[in-house]
Amino acid sequence: MGDEDVLSVLESLRRAEADVWVGGGWGIDALIGEQTRDHRDLDLMHRRDQEDAVLAVLGEAGFVESLDRRPIRFVVTAPGGREIDLHPLVFAADGSATQASPEPERPFAYPASCFVTGTIKGTPVPCLSAEQQVYFHQGYEPTERDRHDMAQLRRVFGIGTHF
Repeated sequence: MGDEDVLSVLESLRRAEADVWVGGGWGIDALIGEQTRDHRDLDLMHRRDQEDAVLAVLGEAGFVESLDRRPIRFVVTAPGGREIDLHPLVFAADGSATQASPEPERPFAYPASCFVTGTIKGTPVPCLSAEQQVYFHQGYEPTERDRHDMAQLRRVFGIGTHF
């Protein structure tokens, strides 16, 4: 998934007034302000109550659902292998949000402060904070991509990571 693909998807969703935030590798690169590696997909957090609008926009762009792990996440894929991993969020009045997890009694927490702005090719994009990125990179055996991403956060923000 290239930077122009990401910016096109985000612009289409913005025009539809669908709120999304970039996570994963693209989210880390957005925080840093430069692309530091290739990305096979785009991770997007979205308001669960806007899911129909998000799917309509992505459908118009040629994406079709290819994996359903709701309520935790689902994936849409477009011709050429472009892939978006979608994570539905339920927001509270204070701006915080939760996402379902494999352990229903322990949903993933998103404090209001984790919704920030980064840049891709100089374009401001909504994304997740460095601290939230570290939070999501715990509890599993990291890949080389994960190690690279955490090294970038340590380099740029000086924050501690567990690997």
